[in-house]
Amino acid sequence: MDALKLMAESCMKKDLPVVNIGDTVRVGVKIKEGDRERIQAFEGTVIAKKHGGIAETFTVRRVAHGVGIERVFPIHSPAVASVEVIRSGKVRRAKLYYLRDRVGKAAKVKEVK
Repeated sequence: MDALKLMAESCMKKDLPVVNIGDTVRVGVKIKEGDRERIQAFEGTVIAKKHGGIAETFTVRRVAHGVGIERVFPIHSPAVASVEVIRSGKVRRAKLYYLRDRVGKAAKVKEVK
């Protein structure tokens, strides 16, 4: 078990961003197109965080053209180039799954001042 833990620690990122539930974040994702690689931004609200250690993930939700899109990002993945916190949200829940049923202004999260 210690060998597995040691191997997992070597793959973990050292400079982790502080991402909380309800924050609006811009995640830079590495996309490979043929022989070129570029970074594509995905901006939305963090609605969930799961696990810990090497398997830690966070779920980001955004609405584009009236369709809700959710993506799950592993924090320690090499495909995640950057995570930038744009707004800090004030929430009282650990999971914001109720935002899936809300539309428009009702789906907004209050900002921490």
